[in-house]
Amino acid sequence: MGRNSLYLAVLALFSVQIEGNVISKSSSIDFLGPLDVEVNGIHNIHIAYNNPLDGDLSIHYGECVQSSRSPIRTHHRVGTTSIGSSAFVKRNLEWIDSRPERFVWVVPASLPDRGCLHAYLNGEELVGVSQPINVIAKRSRRGVPIADYVDAEGPWFDGVKYISEKEPDEVFVAKAKGSTIGILGGGMSGLMSAHILDSVGITNWKILEASSRIGGRVHTSYLNSTTSSQYQYQEMGPMRFPVSVTDSTTNTTIQIKDHQLVFQTAAKLNEMNGNDPAYAVNFIPWIQSAANDPVSTTARRPDGTVPGAAEVAANPSLATNTTYSNATAAKEYIAAYDDWLGITNTSILAELGSNIFKVHKEAVDKGVLDYSESEYLRFKLGAGLNITDEISGSGPNTDSWFYDDLYFIATEWRTIDQGLSRLPAAFGPQVLNRTMFQTVVQELAYNASTEKVKVSWRPGNPFDIEPESMEFDYVITAVPFSKVRLWKLPAFSSLLTRAIKSLNYEQSCKVALHYKTRFWEHLEYPILGGCGSTNIAGIGSICYPSYKINSTGPGVMLASYSSGVFARTLASMTELDHVAYTQRAMIEVHGLVAQEQFTGAYDRICWEANEFQAGAWCAPLSGQQDLYLPAYFRTEKHTVFVGEHTSYTHAWIWSALESAVRGTTQLLLEMGLVDEAKQVTQDWMARWISV
Repeated sequence: MGRNSLYLAVLALFSVQIEGNVISKSSSIDFLGPLDVEVNGIHNIHIAYNNPLDGDLSIHYGECVQSSRSPIRTHHRVGTTSIGSSAFVKRNLEWIDSRPERFVWVVPASLPDRGCLHAYLNGEELVGVSQPINVIAKRSRRGVPIADYVDAEGPWFDGVKYISEKEPDEVFVAKAKGSTIGILGGGMSGLMSAHILDSVGITNWKILEASSRIGGRVHTSYLNSTTSSQYQYQEMGPMRFPVSVTDSTTNTTIQIKDHQLVFQTAAKLNEMNGNDPAYAVNFIPWIQSAANDPVSTTARRPDGTVPGAAEVAANPSLATNTTYSNATAAKEYIAAYDDWLGITNTSILAELGSNIFKVHKEAVDKGVLDYSESEYLRFKLGAGLNITDEISGSGPNTDSWFYDDLYFIATEWRTIDQGLSRLPAAFGPQVLNRTMFQTVVQELAYNASTEKVKVSWRPGNPFDIEPESMEFDYVITAVPFSKVRLWKLPAFSSLLTRAIKSLNYEQSCKVALHYKTRFWEHLEYPILGGCGSTNIAGIGSICYPSYKINSTGPGVMLASYSSGVFARTLASMTELDHVAYTQRAMIEVHGLVAQEQFTGAYDRICWEANEFQAGAWCAPLSGQQDLYLPAYFRTEKHTVFVGEHTSYTHAWIWSALESAVRGTTQLLLEMGLVDEAKQVTQDWMARWISV
């Protein structure tokens, strides 16, 4: 029988014995899926082996009969790899008998409809044919509601492009789920990365955490050795979540939808933990401002205490107004800067609430991230040095990205009952048995021949020459660049290297003080929650508990929350001097009752001086975010970077969580696990990621 006659006979056998999703068992390979594919999309091809096969396996797409006579006549080759006992099966050793069962198909933009996938061995032997595949146009994501979260304009991570830029055979074979993954850092992005990996069946991961706790900058301080249920705490890291903004004049409400990711995470953790009260994450209202919160003014009441917001509103003479060398010019410059940003446009605020990614893209296109406020005043508007400094101050030239403008005008806020530390604690049952604490990573090394990442640290004497180490197939680095920049690193790209070395961080200091009673709620002008301020240098904001208003027993005040240059000065003080300075300020603000009620218990954290953080949050200098952001969307040396510094906004828990969604999706695509990547984008309100 001639070769063509043999192929026709084999194909005839295949064509009459297609059963459900697979061809008959008389073939060497069964195609288990997919049945439907999108043009210009990516999909996993699943196969099963009925007979041992050795050699070069290639998969092609083409017409189900005619073009399958020879691989040359098919529409296109999906990819080729060596399988079985071939000498070139190194990359497939993780699969059973070195025969991979899943492949990656980058579908071209144009594809003949109702074709079939064909498997060939050594370029000529037909060993399997799929049933006809339904080819559909790329689904339009524009304007489609995304779990009431965002629409799909301007996807910030294009998985199709990400895979398409690689060599076809490089990504053709998917990795097995048994790959080892090191997660460096047990903050919110590291915990979320672990949780998502578990959710798609990847369980061979380990967290390496430098400190003795999980949560990173999420840090609730329970004063005087109390527990969370005793309600004597304050937040030394993030404090609350903006929910919505309601315009009282029009009665319209803007939902701030990005932070919904925090609430979704809490709900999933509660479900995972069986709603166990020991791990429950419950949200309660947060009071952002109250009538009698202190005001930053030089005026004082007759008893020497600081007046509150309602008093100043009723008596404007109590206010201390900002003065300018040229008030008219200052007003014009401020208005021109605000007009350029567009934040006076209510439609921009509404877009910020519904799709922060789209607004970020528009801000980048407009050049907003290219200038700090002072740079725009000085070099675009021509303001003089003196008036520029009067308007914008002399702090670092951070970009003008204005996402916080919506957050801080929120009229509805929430916080977590018994402290924000309950959120990372809820990950505990899932991660603690796979976390190595007090593991201060100092080096990453990539071995190109083994495709492994070695992570090194020194657990004992820091002067030891030889570190301890552990190897992983992939690494997710969830440590801020303020610490990573001290590590010995592989030869990453120039852009990523510069981002690690140069990305700017803001500094902040917080002081929490413990009192015998919640005396501030029983003053002549009772203070019932909220955050106020004072003109006393370096104190910044003063925040009062939003929980258990008018309850009896001891209470804790966030007596000082300062950021910027003041925080850097405060960090230079000894802890005791800083706390004493803050306590004296509380006596000035509230009266001698603050002296009588102080128990002597306190907590103080200056995040720039924290050995595990070296900064409070990422604050990109003008141009840095636009320049560096694309570097985080590439996997280099089997390493993925996550954390709020790799996100679009900073200093908010949702940023860290969002980065983990992107980072795990990126890693899954790198591993060729397209099905799992798609599941992540569906499960975590991330359907704007194009996969």
